[in-house]
Amino acid sequence: MRASDRAYAVLKDDILQWRLAPGTVLGETEQSERLGISRTPLREAITRLAAEGLIDTQRGRAGVVTDVSADNLAGLFELREALETQAARLAARRRETATFERLRDDFLAAPAGLEQGSAAYYDLVARLDAAIDTAVANPFLLASLAGLRNHLARVRRLAQDNPTRLAESVSEHLLIVQAILDRDEMLAAQATAVHLRKSLANLLDAAGPTGATV
Repeated sequence: MRASDRAYAVLKDDILQWRLAPGTVLGETEQSERLGISRTPLREAITRLAAEGLIDTQRGRAGVVTDVSADNLAGLFELREALETQAARLAARRRETATFERLRDDFLAAPAGLEQGSAAYYDLVARLDAAIDTAVANPFLLASLAGLRNHLARVRRLAQDNPTRLAESVSEHLLIVQAILDRDEMLAAQATAVHLRKSLANLLDAAGPTGATV
């Protein structure tokens, strides 16, 4: 693996996992030493991350990890709704039945597992995302979703597990899965939109006053 690719992967993971928190200044000397590379591959990595919106490059320093705020949450979810409702429509049109039948059964069983924690449930949601991506079979849409998910991975760290919200989320995802199984494109899109709007409201509550950087 090239040094720039390795630096990109490490920095990106650090940003997504909040080991490099929003507002962190990425000094070239410090990061070069930490990653064990020269400044040239570091700059290449930072240029890629800046193109993805994870780093804001400024004169005189390598860059700053971009903020996650209540203001840009709303913008992210506007884009998310546009992309994911279309993905749900296409999944309903093109889905493979057995995959979504298994997901339906797993979401039906999910409430009982929430008592043991949320990790398994989030894995189930990731499986649903992957199944929808496969059904969509549109590389252009999937590329846009992949870029958006970089930011959403950071955003999820804002929300604390809320048992009531998790239970609601199970029901919302189950409705999406059933609509896809029924090939009901309109309901799949509408159910996705409702889920995303409720998720945004939950995140905004966690983020605090509008406009506060978190």
